[in-house]
Amino acid sequence: MSITPEKHALVLSGGGARAAYQVGCLRHIAQAMPEYRPQILTGVSAGAINAVHLASSRGSWPEAVAKLSDLWLSLETERVYATEFSSIMARVFKWGLRVISGGRLGHADLRGMVDNRPLREFLRAGLPMEGDRILGIEENLAEGLLQSLAIITTNYGSGRSVAWVEGESDVLWERGQLRARDVDMTLDHVMASAALPMFFPAVKLENMWHGDGGIRLTAPLSPALHLGATRILAVSPRAKPTTSLPPDLRDPYPSPAQIAGVLMNAVFLDMLDYDALQMNRINRLVDQLAEEERGDMRKVEVMVLRPREDLGKLAGEHELNMPRAFRFFERGLNDRNARSSDALSMVIFEPEYLAMLIRMGEEDAAARSDEIEAFLRGEACSTPLW
Repeated sequence: MSITPEKHALVLSGGGARAAYQVGCLRHIAQAMPEYRPQILTGVSAGAINAVHLASSRGSWPEAVAKLSDLWLSLETERVYATEFSSIMARVFKWGLRVISGGRLGHADLRGMVDNRPLREFLRAGLPMEGDRILGIEENLAEGLLQSLAIITTNYGSGRSVAWVEGESDVLWERGQLRARDVDMTLDHVMASAALPMFFPAVKLENMWHGDGGIRLTAPLSPALHLGATRILAVSPRAKPTTSLPPDLRDPYPSPAQIAGVLMNAVFLDMLDYDALQMNRINRLVDQLAEEERGDMRKVEVMVLRPREDLGKLAGEHELNMPRAFRFFERGLNDRNARSSDALSMVIFEPEYLAMLIRMGEEDAAARSDEIEAFLRGEACSTPLW
């Protein structure tokens, strides 16, 4: 296979534990097309963990993907957040006391529903580190194996998205709700981007509190565009929404967990679809313009890889593998007849579930292998949002 001399970008969106699906897709691509290596990497939320790991890994791209796969397969819930019943109950009690007392009792700065210090230690052991600085990225940049890495967070103070960029500093920007900052990437940047709102505590960066990068990122492809991408491969852990339901289906009143799942999908996953649709509309417009009329406009081809099955439904089927405290609360917040557990699918880090997501990613990418290879060679994507 011969990769065209374009600027290829890999965009990895959020979704908590669902990001394991991205690893499966990349495993197949690395095996089928080992010479593919994107020059631009962008990551949001759990996708930031994948992007940073790939950007810092030394050696070939297949080796980098294999190491990332090993990292996910060694993960379990206890390595992400404290799962002891007493620890979770204590935090729930503090939150509840604060709410029912009108703010008069309890802690004023409730920092997340769970303690995610285990995740910090897990990543510190799994990434090349010197202090909080992530090593390997600078070396890959110097050797031309990488052009730019961007990790996105949300500034809770300003309400704006921030792209923390290590790489080409002459392409930094500040437009709309997204601004870019030139940094030496640290573990704090990764932890901030992966800090699911309310669930994980925010992280202080440059004296401001930051959380999950997907909250205000209305154009998930824009960081890659600003960094000069001409061809974007995006991996979303969101299955294609169904357009219709069985006519005899009678929905019960939505449970709190069902509503939370819809909100999480809207915040973290749906924007990628909208952005890709907009990109394809612009491509068609550029095609209709004469060369001298295009100005700064350029075509940027996009392909989105996504699951063929609902990962939320799979999470619901594996509820019994969750820690005891989460089984207790999930049953209280969800309807036992619920068809999908979207919220649960983002916080269940059990090995069996993660291995299943990786395997699904491999199978789904294999089913589109010819199309993916043609896209990476330089052809347009016939079904960009499949």
